[in-house]
Amino acid sequence: MTAKYVRVAEGIREQIRTGRLSVGDKLPSISALQTQHDVSYGSIRGAMLVLKAESLVEGRQGEGVYVTAKPAG
Repeated sequence: MTAKYVRVAEGIREQIRTGRLSVGDKLPSISALQTQHDVSYGSIRGAMLVLKAESLVEGRQGEGVYVTAKPAG
């Protein structure tokens, strides 16, 4: 079974790939993502760490998390 944070990261990555989220867009709040994906804070945090490591999103202190690139391929 795939870890919840991996599934969340895949879902957000797919939204970026398909254009539902574009470069420069702000991601929904943590609480909105928790509700959308039916997961805990920890799963959202893990997904954000994965997406940040892939340079797809960046956190801006006091502002939120923004899309910075489209996935390769």
